[in-house]
Amino acid sequence: MNELNSILRERVKDLNLCLREKYDYLFGLSKKELRSFINSHVGEIKKMDKLDTSQLALYESRGGIVGVDGSVNRLGGAHPHYVEVYQALAKSTSQKEGDLVLADLYTPLYFDEEEDSLVDEEIIIGDRRNEKLATLELDVAIESVKKHKPYAILMDGGLIRYNIHAHDRWTELRQLCEEEGVILVGVIKDIKTSIIGDTIKEIDGRVSNRYYDREILFGQLDYGEMIIIKDEVSKKLARGYASVFLRSSLAPSVIGMDIIDSQREHIQEMARLVFTLTPENSRGVPLWLDIVDKEVLISDDIMRSMMEEYLDRDLYERFFVSERDKRS
Repeated sequence: MNELNSILRERVKDLNLCLREKYDYLFGLSKKELRSFINSHVGEIKKMDKLDTSQLALYESRGGIVGVDGSVNRLGGAHPHYVEVYQALAKSTSQKEGDLVLADLYTPLYFDEEEDSLVDEEIIIGDRRNEKLATLELDVAIESVKKHKPYAILMDGGLIRYNIHAHDRWTELRQLCEEEGVILVGVIKDIKTSIIGDTIKEIDGRVSNRYYDREILFGQLDYGEMIIIKDEVSKKLARGYASVFLRSSLAPSVIGMDIIDSQREHIQEMARLVFTLTPENSRGVPLWLDIVDKEVLISDDIMRSMMEEYLDRDLYERFFVSERDKRS
């Protein structure tokens, strides 16, 4: 075991060296240089003020804010002996008894499908999971617009994934929000774009590596600052969204925010709302979305107790108790 540890130590040292070499250009830029480049080529860096209580009260009087999130958990072993459970929640700040919850499940044992190979199987499972979660989240969002008529909806994650995984439902939600005047926003905790890095690469011929916005912006924005991304560099504009990056907490990382392009005039207002709802000593996520996230979560204990209670014991053990579970 000591020999294995020594091998891993060397591999970690190699990784450290490779990362240092790859990001040598980026680490060589001063904060001033990088911020100047962003302001000139990517978008204006602006300071945000938190909304005052009168503005928040106005939102409440106009239907409040709805947070939407989804959750998935899986029980069992390898294909086809597993079951996945999906759940979505829309929770309103102004309707205390108005939570909207939808749920679904999938197992190949019941919904039998042909899969050609292990690789195809994993792709199919991932696509199905994304489609089911996106559909459930959009369904509760649509119902919340019809039932609560909120001022704004905060979706947990980028809006583009709904267009990809549940296009028809997404179109329905977007049109409904436009008709009802409900502002539709996506809050992205873990940004995966490379807008700034690609712009650097395009302008500076010395750069060949791909840098992602998450790593570039780490520690570069001050608390309460945002970048309103220019339309000409935004990769999402063609699909109907405008975006910002913002540092909403004292943590050095940034988050992202999408808004549909027809509501672009509200982008700074919604960034201020996200900033206002985010505790400064948090990981940067609005408190209301954190609350929704915790309430919609399907834990391992919930999964097991639900299956044990509502499945016959012999069916549960025959189909969904893996060898690993038996060992533990």
